[in-house]
Amino acid sequence: MGISRLGFIAGLIWFMAMDWQVLCMAQSNVHHYNFVLKQAQFTRLCETKTMLTVNGSFPGPTIHARKGDTFYVNVHNEGEYGVTIHWHGVKQPRNPWSDGPENVTQCPIQPGKNFTYEVILSDEEGTLWWHAHSDWTRATVHGAIVISPANGTTYPFPAPYAEQTIIIASWFKGDVKAVIDEALATGAGPNISNSLTINGQPGDLYPCSDKNTYRLKVNSGRTYLLRVINAVMNEEQFFGIAGHSLTVVGQDAAYIKPITTSYIMITPGQTMDILVTANQPPSYYYIASHSFSDGAGVAFDNTTTTAIFQYNGNYSRPSSIPLPVLPVFNDTAAAENYTSRVRGLASSDHPVNVPQTVNRSLYITIALNFLPCTEATCINSTRLAASMNNVSFQFQPIDILQAYYRSINGVFDADFPSEPLKYFNFTGNVTSINVATGRATKVTMLNYGEAVEIVFQGTNLLAEMNHPIHLHGFSFYLVGHGKGNFNNETDPKSYNLIDPPEINTVALPQSGWAAIRFVANNPGKGVVHPLSLGKALKLGHGHCSHREERQNKVTKYAPSSGVPAVLLLVLCNIASEANDCLIKI
Repeated sequence: MGISRLGFIAGLIWFMAMDWQVLCMAQSNVHHYNFVLKQAQFTRLCETKTMLTVNGSFPGPTIHARKGDTFYVNVHNEGEYGVTIHWHGVKQPRNPWSDGPENVTQCPIQPGKNFTYEVILSDEEGTLWWHAHSDWTRATVHGAIVISPANGTTYPFPAPYAEQTIIIASWFKGDVKAVIDEALATGAGPNISNSLTINGQPGDLYPCSDKNTYRLKVNSGRTYLLRVINAVMNEEQFFGIAGHSLTVVGQDAAYIKPITTSYIMITPGQTMDILVTANQPPSYYYIASHSFSDGAGVAFDNTTTTAIFQYNGNYSRPSSIPLPVLPVFNDTAAAENYTSRVRGLASSDHPVNVPQTVNRSLYITIALNFLPCTEATCINSTRLAASMNNVSFQFQPIDILQAYYRSINGVFDADFPSEPLKYFNFTGNVTSINVATGRATKVTMLNYGEAVEIVFQGTNLLAEMNHPIHLHGFSFYLVGHGKGNFNNETDPKSYNLIDPPEINTVALPQSGWAAIRFVANNPGKGVVHPLSLGKALKLGHGHCSHREERQNKVTKYAPSSGVPAVLLLVLCNIASEANDCLIKI
């Protein structure tokens, strides 16, 4: 993953150097890629294992496009089980069939089969990513999406000398499918990762790792654009570079007012665009990342991954490499200090269009719960599950989008509660509260064009912890967040309705709340789910009936067919994908 110079010539045909099997053919504003899901061997932490990858690489290939482009990805599954791919943060206007969450918008791509995704970019500009949306396959099947400005436009900041993608991820010594299968069998939470990685390598602080530590080579005096992606399964991350200031200019493929800082806090699923200038004495400096986890008694990967920010030139290698000074793992104040500074750019070229009033409101509690389990392998006859408004998502034998399109009854109920059925002190002492939940397939129907506000409320059931939450098919504005229980009379007075950041993944603070707003203007089916609730388990995942040829179905969402009266908001409360239990619309 070498540094790529900016300023691409219009009409240039890009070929991915990461893997010769990737075909990226740029013709006008359409690109084509081939992804081959296959097993490959990797050695990390002194041990060799086989794992599922795309084109044999970890992380997988980077997709390059420009704002407004379309790309097609033909995914060939040469693995051993069904998989889907999700294009995290891509709105996919009127194209829900290619969004990717299994059993929601499509059935898994079975071994020996292939499926071509049509990925339509609209106003996204910056960095996004793609990943498997099946069980825990996301741990090894993921990669970056780099969206450059449209031809004839440029960045809202001085063009950097070069750019580089930085992907922070989890590494498990064992097979990730075996990890989640064991958790499903026992009803307990899955094991934590054995290390973190930067661009596929753990770094110098882990055994048997220093020879392959990732190196970012830079020229003195030059400014670089780092596209940072948190692909970690469960943990938010502090990230920094020793001796160097970071200027954050984008988040989730939207520009923000520049933030100069010594560290960032990035939640699973989020991306950040960061400018860094090589303005220190030529030497080696560590790039480092470790987890932020402020939940009492919550297991997490408490290790540090490193890469090397290495200056080009002739000089003596330092005897020791400095580490950045990052906040300690449970420094809630440091995390809040960073996230509270994020503001949308709100310029004439990149405006903020947050709804000033809303005509649809949802208040959704996020919790960890127990479900009864009669299987002999379950511990204490219970199974860990995630819930929203005390409903844990139940998969059906037919994908929900197909059921909606074909008006198939009995697949889902359109009665997801718009508020908790039972109110209590969500962030207080909950020892007397029943932690049991129930399973159902429920959706919320949204009228096209509605201005929607969702307030996510954290709870202390089973564990006090933060939850990354992702919305499919939309970006949204984070208008407010805070600690404790949301007060619908006083808290809205503190909303930022001037320059809130436009994002697709939000960090719901531990024992706190977060309020988002968006316009329901993308017909189809959207999914909302907490990423870290992937610690809970996927339930009711059975055979999915494959839909027929989709060509005649897509017209339902095409402009020529008119605007449907409603959209579906599917609320997934599963711990199926560790950090990817989000809302889709």
